[in-house]
Amino acid sequence: MSKAGIGSVKFLIAGFGSIGRRHFRNLRTLGERDVLFYRTRSSSLPDEELDGFTVETDLQAALAHKPDAVIVANPTALHFDVAIPAAAAGCHLMMEKPISHSLARVAELQAALVSGGGQALVGFQYRFHPGLQQAAKLLASGELGQPLAARAHWGEYLPNWHPWEDYRRGYSARRDLGGGVVLTLSHPFDYLRWLLGDVRALWASTRRSGQLEIEVEDQAEVGLEFASGVLASVHLSYLQQPAAHWLEVICSRGLLHWDAPSGALYVQPAEGGAQEFLVPPDFDRNDIFLDEMRHFIAVSHGETTPRCTLEDGIQAQRIVEAVHQSAAEGRRIELA
Repeated sequence: MSKAGIGSVKFLIAGFGSIGRRHFRNLRTLGERDVLFYRTRSSSLPDEELDGFTVETDLQAALAHKPDAVIVANPTALHFDVAIPAAAAGCHLMMEKPISHSLARVAELQAALVSGGGQALVGFQYRFHPGLQQAAKLLASGELGQPLAARAHWGEYLPNWHPWEDYRRGYSARRDLGGGVVLTLSHPFDYLRWLLGDVRALWASTRRSGQLEIEVEDQAEVGLEFASGVLASVHLSYLQQPAAHWLEVICSRGLLHWDAPSGALYVQPAEGGAQEFLVPPDFDRNDIFLDEMRHFIAVSHGETTPRCTLEDGIQAQRIVEAVHQSAAEGRRIELA
């Protein structure tokens, strides 16, 4: 049975890369001080911030501190190595996306959560973005009619992500750690499912350009067919300068366009009267991570259920694996 409930929550953070550090800082911002760490000490980040906090290099030693909640922020391919024992120990989980590089052990994780009694939140943080939340409300309301098609575009320049380290050694660039643009930038597969429903089939091409000297794909073009009949395309890239991230949904009575860098949502009804939904002037990208952490704290207290469930994470991973299969075999893949 899960240990969390009324009172304080003890958090274990597994991994202290950039996302582990962000979650640690956000926990402290939200007043949480009962935090310990499980680390292999392979991160390239300085660790002075951890002075005064318990750090274990053995997972069982870390779980022996009886944490209530575990933040799984180590490299993608190592997620289940932490998540399964933590779930079996009764911990709630916040799993960074994607849930893993493979679904091979997902049944083991599901069984551990059932036996342990915890809940799992998957860290697709764009579900907490106010612009996309407004888009979800508009689409659900039917104000723009029936969704017909969508396009998501996310292009980044990988060497700019972590300027303090050699990008070629980071998990995003390494096959053994679960890298590649399809896994690393898999957010659109989740938020498109959230907004438009389940995916029925897809077709895809991926490419390793050679420009970045990495062993994984750095570009992908994916076509999606939803159970509702909506058609969508997703472009992902590690090569784009300057970066861009946006979503457009075409409906029978208008369209909406969301721009991730500015956070703005633009709505154009067919009959005119465009609307613009802007984020507050003091909005910061970290705000969505803060809201995500507030939500996980509430999940850990038993006050709510995960907004992005393990099943959501599994479905996103099914799409990712189908993308790779389609690209390798040169054919359409049925998911239903």
